Parts: sequence; C-alpha cells; structure tokens
Amino acid sequence: METLRQELLSRTPLQSDEPSHLRELIEARDLLFIWVRREFRVRYSQSVMGAAWAVLQPLALMAIFSLVFGFVLRVPTEGVPYPVFSYVGSLAWTFFAGALTFAIPSLVNNMSLVSKIYFPREILPLSAVLVCLVDFVIAAVLLIPLMLLSGVELRWTIALLPLIVIIQVLLSYGLSLIGSAVNVFFRDVRFVIPLALQIWLYASPVIYPVSAVPESLRTVYFLNPMSVLIDSYRRVILFGQLPDWGWLGFTAIVSIAVLILGYGFFKRAESRFADLI
Repeated sequence: METLRQELLSRTPLQSDEPSHLRELIEARDLLFIWVRREFRVRYSQSVMGAAWAVLQPLALMAIFSLVFGFVLRVPTEGVPYPVFSYVGSLAWTFFAGALTFAIPSLVNNMSLVSKIYFPREILPLSAVLVCLVDFVIAAVLLIPLMLLSGVELRWTIALLPLIVIIQVLLSYGLSLIGSAVNVFFRDVRFVIPLALQIWLYASPVIYPVSAVPESLRTVYFLNPMSVLIDSYRRVILFGQLPDWGWLGFTAIVSIAVLILGYGFFKRAESRFADLI
C-alpha cells in the first residue's frame, strides 16, 4: 500500500493536448502493475479460499448447468461431455461478467483517490479487468485435466486462444470505461448491471450450443459479441475447428470501436469526476 501511495503522489499531469492521454497511460504502466497486484491481494487477502475462488466460480456454474441442462434437460453438445462444454462457456462468461462487475464501480469505490490525487483514472477500470484476466488464466489451467478426464483431445487450434482472449479484453475494457464513467453521474448503474448481465447470459451460448439457435436467427444472434466469442472458444478448444473468421473479425472491429468510443467518452467526462464523486 505504501508503494502505491508513493507512486500516486509522484504523478503529475501532462500539460499537453488530448493525444497525450494514451502516452500518459503507457508511462503509468508501473502504477498499473502495482494497482493490479494490490487489487488481486485485496480481493483474496481475507478470503479463506483465497485465489481458489477464481476456479470455484466457473466450477460452480458448471456443476449447476450440468445438473439442470446436462442431466435433466439433456441439452445437445455435439458429442462433447456437458461438464467440459459448459465449463468453457462458464469460463468465458465469468471473465466477462466479473470484469464489468468490478470495473464499473471502480471509480466510485476509490473516490478518495480520484478526488484528491492526480493519476490516469482509466487505470482503475483497466486494473479490474486485468485482475479478472488473471482469474481467467488460473481457472483455465483446470480446463486441461478436465478435458483429458472427459476424453476430449487437445488440438493445435487451442493456440488461437490468446487472439480470442485479447478481443474479449478489448470489449470488456471498452464497456467498463463507458460504464464506470456513467456510474459516476448515475448511481443507478449498479442496479442495472446485474440485471443486464443476467439477461445477457441467456442471450449468449453459455449453457447451450449455437446449433440450438434457429438458422434464420443466427445473423441477429451473432451481433452479440459474446455469442461469437464463446462459440470461438469452443471451436478452438473443444472441436479443433477454426473460428468463424468473418464473425470473429466483425467482433474484433466492434470491440475496438467500443474501446475507442469508450476511452473518448471517459476522458471527456473525467474533468467532472472529482466534483461528483
């Protein structure tokens, strides 16, 4: 904590035009690293299970989904055992939902720093997204033995996994920038996010395959970026297939656009944060 305080106090704003914001963020990478480490430690420091919660959350979803949709309703999974099928979807969804849940209130939760000390405020939502990325990596390690126990072969297409993860990080950070800035002005956002994520969960192929969606609705369905990302995860991890490059490219463009627009909106709103928090 002392290291973080010293780093924050040493920050001084750049006296230059708007394009310098990105350069300032890059120069603050040490502060970002310190903040990510602090957030990770704070999140699990007083927890009995510690970082094991990063694995337990998608595991719990996998268990519930496997019981209801795999055993009772018997949702088809194209030959893949339902537990590993649902774990891949839960893994991707937990990362996305966790990123928004922790990143959007990050400005309000750190009001004393935002109102008193200068530093690039976009570090706060970014650090929350990166901590969730660390959780994702930890939980993903369990996927390998789970696949082997389920008889699912590891294929070379899994090497494409980092590309899909990067696109999801861009999307999550862009939405977090917009949400965290809006949350400063309208505190109702904290009530909207859980509801929106619950609806979004069922609108994404977390518990069912894309093949369950009628062909006539696929185009509209894939306008949801998480539908494309979760489908891409399953293709490269479970089925040894290449992603649908057309839809994945579209999702990448949407994610980059959301990030650019979100960053611009965040920086324009930033000057009023100290007055409202």
